[in-house]
Amino acid sequence: MRTLLLIFSFAFLSCGALGQQAQPGQTPRSDAVATRGDHVMGFSHDAATHHFYLFGDGGEIVVTANLSDDASTRDQIRLHLGHIAKMFTSGNFNAPMIIHDTNPPGTATMARRKEQIRYEFSEVDLGAKIRIIATNPETVDATHAFLLFQILDHHTGDSPVISADHTTK
Repeated sequence: MRTLLLIFSFAFLSCGALGQQAQPGQTPRSDAVATRGDHVMGFSHDAATHHFYLFGDGGEIVVTANLSDDASTRDQIRLHLGHIAKMFTSGNFNAPMIIHDTNPPGTATMARRKEQIRYEFSEVDLGAKIRIIATNPETVDATHAFLLFQILDHHTGDSPVISADHTTK
Protein backbone atom coordinates (compact mmCIF):
# COMPACT_ATOMS: atom_id res chain seq x y z
CA MET A 1 0.00 0.00 0.00
CA ARG A 2 2.81 2.43 0.94
CA THR A 3 4.56 1.77 -2.37
CA LEU A 4 1.34 2.35 -4.31
CA LEU A 5 0.79 5.64 -2.47
CA LEU A 6 4.33 6.82 -3.29
CA ILE A 7 3.96 5.83 -6.94
CA PHE A 8 0.67 7.72 -7.16
CA SER A 9 2.19 10.77 -5.42
CA PHE A 10 5.18 10.79 -7.78
CA ALA A 11 2.95 10.38 -10.84
CA PHE A 12 0.71 13.22 -9.67
CA LEU A 13 3.64 15.52 -8.95
CA SER A 14 5.28 14.61 -12.26
CA CYS A 15 2.15 15.45 -14.23
CA GLY A 16 1.92 18.82 -12.51
CA ALA A 17 5.56 19.59 -13.21
CA LEU A 18 5.34 18.47 -16.82
CA GLY A 19 2.16 20.44 -17.37
CA GLN A 20 4.00 23.61 -16.36
CA GLN A 21 7.03 22.99 -18.55
CA ALA A 22 7.36 25.60 -21.29
CA GLN A 23 10.71 24.39 -22.62
CA PRO A 24 13.12 21.63 -21.59
CA GLY A 25 14.81 22.35 -18.27
CA GLN A 26 13.35 25.81 -17.64
CA THR A 27 9.92 26.95 -16.53
CA PRO A 28 8.67 30.16 -14.98
CA ARG A 29 8.15 28.13 -11.79
CA SER A 30 11.70 26.71 -11.75
CA ASP A 31 13.11 30.20 -12.33
CA ALA A 32 11.07 31.51 -9.38
CA VAL A 33 12.16 28.58 -7.17
CA ALA A 34 15.80 29.30 -8.04
CA THR A 35 15.44 33.03 -7.32
CA ARG A 36 13.74 32.48 -3.96
CA GLY A 37 16.19 29.69 -3.15
CA ASP A 38 19.22 31.86 -3.85
CA HIS A 39 17.85 34.42 -1.40
CA VAL A 40 16.97 31.91 1.35
CA MET A 41 20.10 29.75 0.98
CA GLY A 42 22.64 32.53 0.56
CA PHE A 43 24.27 31.00 -2.53
CA SER A 44 23.39 30.69 -6.19
CA HIS A 45 21.68 27.61 -7.60
CA ASP A 46 23.99 28.07 -10.58
CA ALA A 47 27.06 27.67 -8.35
CA ALA A 48 25.84 24.51 -6.61
CA THR A 49 24.33 21.10 -7.28
CA HIS A 50 21.49 19.65 -5.21
CA HIS A 51 20.77 15.93 -4.88
CA PHE A 52 17.96 14.18 -3.04
CA TYR A 53 18.15 10.45 -2.32
CA LEU A 54 15.48 8.09 -0.99
CA PHE A 55 16.45 5.26 1.39
CA GLY A 56 14.30 2.65 3.08
CA ASP A 57 14.53 4.53 6.38
CA GLY A 58 14.33 8.09 5.00
CA GLY A 59 16.77 9.77 2.69
CA GLU A 60 19.42 12.37 2.17
CA ILE A 61 19.91 15.92 0.93
CA VAL A 62 23.34 16.64 -0.56
CA VAL A 63 24.47 20.05 -1.82
CA THR A 64 27.92 20.74 -3.26
CA ALA A 65 29.69 23.64 -4.91
CA ASN A 66 30.20 23.10 -8.64
CA LEU A 67 33.78 24.39 -8.62
CA SER A 68 36.47 22.92 -6.37
CA ASP A 69 38.01 26.34 -5.73
CA ASP A 70 34.70 28.00 -4.76
CA ALA A 71 35.25 28.11 -1.00
CA SER A 72 32.61 30.82 -0.56
CA THR A 73 29.80 28.67 -1.99
CA ARG A 74 31.07 25.56 -0.15
CA ASP A 75 31.09 27.43 3.16
CA GLN A 76 27.65 28.95 2.56
CA ILE A 77 26.24 25.50 1.73
CA ARG A 78 27.61 24.16 5.01
CA LEU A 79 26.20 27.10 6.96
CA HIS A 80 22.79 26.78 5.28
CA LEU A 81 22.43 23.00 5.65
CA GLY A 82 23.59 23.14 9.28
CA HIS A 83 20.87 25.71 9.92
CA ILE A 84 18.27 23.68 7.99
CA ALA A 85 19.06 20.51 10.00
CA LYS A 86 18.40 22.44 13.23
CA MET A 87 15.19 23.97 11.84
CA PHE A 88 13.86 20.61 10.65
CA THR A 89 14.73 18.99 14.01
CA SER A 90 12.52 21.57 15.72
CA GLY A 91 9.70 20.93 13.19
CA ASN A 92 10.26 24.21 11.33
CA PHE A 93 9.85 23.84 7.55
CA ASN A 94 9.50 27.54 6.73
CA ALA A 95 12.58 27.64 4.46
CA PRO A 96 11.26 25.04 1.99
CA MET A 97 7.86 26.78 2.03
CA ILE A 98 9.48 30.12 1.16
CA ILE A 99 11.69 28.60 -1.56
CA HIS A 100 8.88 26.61 -3.20
CA ASP A 101 6.03 29.05 -2.47
CA THR A 102 4.01 26.11 -1.15
CA ASN A 103 4.21 23.64 1.70
CA PRO A 104 6.03 20.64 0.24
CA PRO A 105 4.24 17.30 0.64
CA GLY A 106 5.18 15.47 3.82
CA THR A 107 6.20 18.52 5.85
CA ALA A 108 3.02 18.60 7.97
CA THR A 109 3.65 15.02 9.10
CA MET A 110 7.39 15.65 9.51
CA ALA A 111 6.64 18.66 11.74
CA ARG A 112 3.93 16.87 13.73
CA ARG A 113 6.10 13.79 14.30
CA LYS A 114 9.44 15.58 14.64
CA GLU A 115 10.48 13.35 17.58
CA GLN A 116 10.39 10.34 15.25
CA ILE A 117 12.85 11.76 12.71
CA ARG A 118 16.58 12.38 13.10
CA TYR A 119 18.52 14.86 10.93
CA GLU A 120 22.26 14.20 10.78
CA PHE A 121 24.29 17.07 9.32
CA SER A 122 27.80 16.41 8.01
CA GLU A 123 30.30 18.11 5.77
CA VAL A 124 31.30 16.51 2.47
CA ASP A 125 33.87 17.54 -0.12
CA LEU A 126 32.66 20.82 -1.61
CA GLY A 127 29.56 21.07 0.60
CA ALA A 128 27.37 19.27 3.10
CA LYS A 129 24.58 16.76 3.52
CA ILE A 130 21.66 16.03 5.80
CA ARG A 131 20.84 12.38 6.38
CA ILE A 132 17.18 11.98 7.33
CA ILE A 133 16.35 8.91 9.40
CA ALA A 134 12.68 8.22 10.13
CA THR A 135 11.54 5.63 12.67
CA ASN A 136 8.13 4.47 11.43
CA PRO A 137 6.23 3.97 8.16
CA GLU A 138 4.30 7.25 8.40
CA THR A 139 7.42 9.38 8.84
CA VAL A 140 9.32 7.40 6.19
CA ASP A 141 6.48 8.03 3.73
CA ALA A 142 6.39 11.73 4.63
CA THR A 143 10.16 11.98 4.14
CA HIS A 144 9.91 10.26 0.76
CA ALA A 145 7.08 12.57 -0.36
CA PHE A 146 9.16 15.60 0.68
CA LEU A 147 12.27 14.37 -1.16
CA LEU A 148 10.33 13.40 -4.30
CA PHE A 149 8.87 16.91 -4.40
CA GLN A 150 12.38 18.34 -4.10
CA ILE A 151 13.63 16.16 -6.97
CA LEU A 152 10.84 17.41 -9.21
CA ASP A 153 10.81 21.07 -8.20
CA HIS A 154 14.59 21.45 -8.40
CA HIS A 155 14.78 19.37 -11.64
CA THR A 156 17.70 17.36 -10.24
CA GLY A 157 17.12 14.23 -12.31
CA ASP A 158 17.69 12.12 -9.18
CA SER A 159 16.08 8.70 -9.08
CA PRO A 160 12.67 8.34 -7.44
CA VAL A 161 13.60 4.75 -6.54
CA ILE A 162 14.06 3.89 -2.87
CA SER A 163 17.57 2.53 -2.45
CA ALA A 164 18.81 0.20 0.26
CA ASP A 165 22.33 1.58 -0.30
CA HIS A 166 23.01 4.56 1.98
CA THR A 167 26.08 5.71 0.12
CA THR A 168 25.57 8.74 -2.07
CA LYS A 169 26.64 8.65 -5.65
